Amino acid sequence: MRLLIVGTLGGQLAVASRIAMDRGASVAHADTVEIALKTLRSGRGADLLMIDVGLDVGDLVRKLELELIHVPVVACGVANDARAAVGAIRAGAKEYIPLPPDPDLIAAVLAAVAEDGGDLVVRDEAMARVVRLADQVAPSDASILITGESGTGKEVLARHVHRKSNRASKPFIAVNCAAIPEALLESELFGHEKGAFTGAIARRIGKFEEADGGTLLLDEISEMDLRLQAKLLRAIQERIIDRVGGTRPVPVDIRILATSNRNMAEEARAGRFREDLLYRLNVVNLKIPPLRDRPADVQALADHFLDRYAKANGMKPRPLSPEARRELTRFRWPGNVRELENCMHRAVLLASGDVIDLDAVRTPDGLRLDEAHGDGAPAPARDPAARAAETAEAVTRALVGRTVADVERELILETLGSTLGNRTHAANILGISIRTLRNKLKEYGDDGFDITPPGGGIEAA
Repeated sequence: MRLLIVGTLGGQLAVASRIAMDRGASVAHADTVEIALKTLRSGRGADLLMIDVGLDVGDLVRKLELELIHVPVVACGVANDARAAVGAIRAGAKEYIPLPPDPDLIAAVLAAVAEDGGDLVVRDEAMARVVRLADQVAPSDASILITGESGTGKEVLARHVHRKSNRASKPFIAVNCAAIPEALLESELFGHEKGAFTGAIARRIGKFEEADGGTLLLDEISEMDLRLQAKLLRAIQERIIDRVGGTRPVPVDIRILATSNRNMAEEARAGRFREDLLYRLNVVNLKIPPLRDRPADVQALADHFLDRYAKANGMKPRPLSPEARRELTRFRWPGNVRELENCMHRAVLLASGDVIDLDAVRTPDGLRLDEAHGDGAPAPARDPAARAAETAEAVTRALVGRTVADVERELILETLGSTLGNRTHAANILGISIRTLRNKLKEYGDDGFDITPPGGGIEAA
């Protein structure tokens, strides 16, 4: 966790730094907004900015957006300065921390930003085998491809590999290849020189250089376009990169990890992914089994999340009832660990007794697990032909009088809702690319339709 403190924090700079370092963060300081920006451009990146509310928070947020630097901002100021706190939030700060700093509050903010969820929770032998292989190859510099369904914990495992590697004291930099527009991903990865394109107002160090000496995670790498794949292949083979607009190659020393929820061999055969790049990335393949094939992990993770969210909400931890535990194991968990986490968070909030019973363990649409689709219970026996005819008739009635665009929109939004806002999982179900889905959602949002936000908690895509 890398923290960059901007300003003096009302004289509390040393105290805040010590608290953050006690929580495992590495801390750097910048006296002004401009010095902070120079630090970020230079490749000495940050996972969180903590800025003195006496400085121009809005100016910092605007300049970060202008230069496409993605890092959350937290403002700090004296406890009774309510006007400054409101102004900072309106200017774009994610949170306001009163001074003098409270250790628990700073620890909570750091934990929320860290996103790695701490240690891996593993009890099932199917997952334990994957972790043992990960531990075996972690000390090497071999590239690793981590595959598995959306929500199984691929990024969490990647962070585990980094912590077990010889590069653990160096940066771990993650880039979501699907979340960054195609036109900007090259600059995000390799950096750019001043004037390389419209908006390149200063030299910017990319993620390759930022991760120098450490580990670079290319999340959802199957979404990268073929042209950029060629440049990535050269960077991996020769350990040099070219900044956009640059005139000389830049050497880098990094270990590459990549994740995908697709069958990469099929992607290569279909011509959507370079076969030679796949060989370079797939020196070792860590394939994470879906949660439905890890029943012991379901129980352990459920207890882990219940404890976490009870503490986060100031509540006493409560155990699951035997009936609730049985249904947790029977349920199919199409959203995997992310869905289980969200379910346990809801259960903590919904339960009313000393035990979290089945009535509190519900899906996002309010169904108990034993009532929901995918719970593994057999459906009532019915004639297949009659069932097909009823379904076809119902679909026909629902489609009459509606445009193709209306039907498409409803299908996309309902699918997104069923995946708890997980864009990648929804795109796979719909059979479209993640970029197509994001463009559709932007269009619907601009038209005023409600869009399911991404699910909270660990980003275990």
